[in-house]
Amino acid sequence: DRSPSRGLGDVYKRQAKKVGDSSMSALTFNELTSRKKKVRLAKSAIHSWGLYAAEAIDAEDFVVEYIGEYVRASVAECRERKYRRLGYGDDYIFRVDADTLVDATRMGSVARFANHCCDPNCYTTIIKAGGKPRIVLYSKRPIELGAEITYNYNFDIDEDESLRIRCRCGAKSCKGYLN
Repeated sequence: DRSPSRGLGDVYKRQAKKVGDSSMSALTFNELTSRKKKVRLAKSAIHSWGLYAAEAIDAEDFVVEYIGEYVRASVAECRERKYRRLGYGDDYIFRVDADTLVDATRMGSVARFANHCCDPNCYTTIIKAGGKPRIVLYSKRPIELGAEITYNYNFDIDEDESLRIRCRCGAKSCKGYLN
């Protein structure tokens, strides 16, 4: 399932397992767009760029949709190799299910800049909207204006320590590695 080279870059935003379906299947794409919260990009202490709340966000609020190009797993693997070969430091590929992934590396929403945290303030779920599965971030708890938006990437644990990606989230409960 996992290539031996996966995880050698700084951070790969690939969900290693399906995060689950939500019962919210009646939303349309326009409803998602109108519900998103105001966010901004800024440098992050966790990793490179981060996504920050540009308004206060209540617990269990829809924050933002992870938008990109829907591709098959085989295409995502080829792209990941290509991105490494071209010197991209990161890719932004998120797994929807066993054979569907969303690649936001070259075209996607600002949600791709939400960093990993072992004690995140958001979680991801997959909902149906506009007849398509969509990856969305919801707040786990209230988020103050200016706070960094984070979620747990849920990478599979890599037994080979040489392939592990060091976590820099700074949470008290930090596990030390993303994988």
